[in-house]
Amino acid sequence: MPRGPRLDAPGTLHHVIARGIERRNLFKSEVDREDFLSRMDKLLSDTKTRLYAWCLLPNHFHLLLRSGDEGLSAFMRRLQTGYAVGFNRRHRRVGHLFQNRYKSILVEEDAYFLELVRYIHLNPVRACLVKNMLALDRYAWCGHAAVMGKREAPFQDVAFVLQQFGVRTKEAIAAYRGFVAEGIRQGKRPELSGGGLVRSVGGREKLSELRRSKERMASDERILGSSDFVLEIEKEMRASLGDESSRVQVPPEQLDEFMERLQSRIAREFEVDPAELKTASRRRVAVAARAVLCWVLVRNCGLPAGQIARKLGISSVTLSRLQRRGLSEIRDRGLDVEGLLKM
Repeated sequence: MPRGPRLDAPGTLHHVIARGIERRNLFKSEVDREDFLSRMDKLLSDTKTRLYAWCLLPNHFHLLLRSGDEGLSAFMRRLQTGYAVGFNRRHRRVGHLFQNRYKSILVEEDAYFLELVRYIHLNPVRACLVKNMLALDRYAWCGHAAVMGKREAPFQDVAFVLQQFGVRTKEAIAAYRGFVAEGIRQGKRPELSGGGLVRSVGGREKLSELRRSKERMASDERILGSSDFVLEIEKEMRASLGDESSRVQVPPEQLDEFMERLQSRIAREFEVDPAELKTASRRRVAVAARAVLCWVLVRNCGLPAGQIARKLGISSVTLSRLQRRGLSEIRDRGLDVEGLLKM
């Protein structure tokens, strides 16, 4: 399929956060942590994804990475699914391991790259897992130790980080360490983990006012950058999701065939059985896939809502509710709507 919206496009910089379901631990032992890093190492190489900063905490993890050829969604799906299967097997448990989907924040690189490296690598200090910088220098489950040369982490692009601080390695490490140490007094920095701006400015109405006036913004739920950067990305998203040229007109005699093909494509993206999209299944992933199907059919195919509801065996009220959720799923997963609609 062609590339999806820029939120998931190859080559973009992302701050990714994933948490354990019900805030439960994702990592219970060194074996768990090593398994996660081993899986991530292989995936980074296979997908040409570049990792600059990372931290494993008991019930969540942070990554700062540049998405590879497959985009971010495919990388994270493979990483989380593989790790969850291994974790469940080791600890003799069943069911979901991760809380909902991971949070991904698209980053304006020039303005926030170093801030995020520092923020992510200081997590063990903020979480009181280590007492000070000296302990952080040798903490095994964070990318800081790799930048300091105290831990082997071939999967991490240490050289790129150090290049931001100098040409000579020894001097660059010293400058980097001083930069990280300065961040301790800054505290939690909620604006760097997404969503802080919406809350801090007083809700979405105030946020819209800021956008209209083009004042500099820190972040929204999925984008971290200046107001111009946020507006540019949102413009690309609107074009990708709602461009008139991407819509299709489905002849009545081809409607059933088209819907089956669309169901199959969406089911493949969500890794579910296509038949489940036309059932009352309450499985989270099935509901999400069904929501995308509803949004695409209503928004991009020009079909009457009542006709779509009858075809899917749901009420018009349910269709409307699912349609609203569908747009969020498309944005969060970076789905390529144009590719889904291809006749």
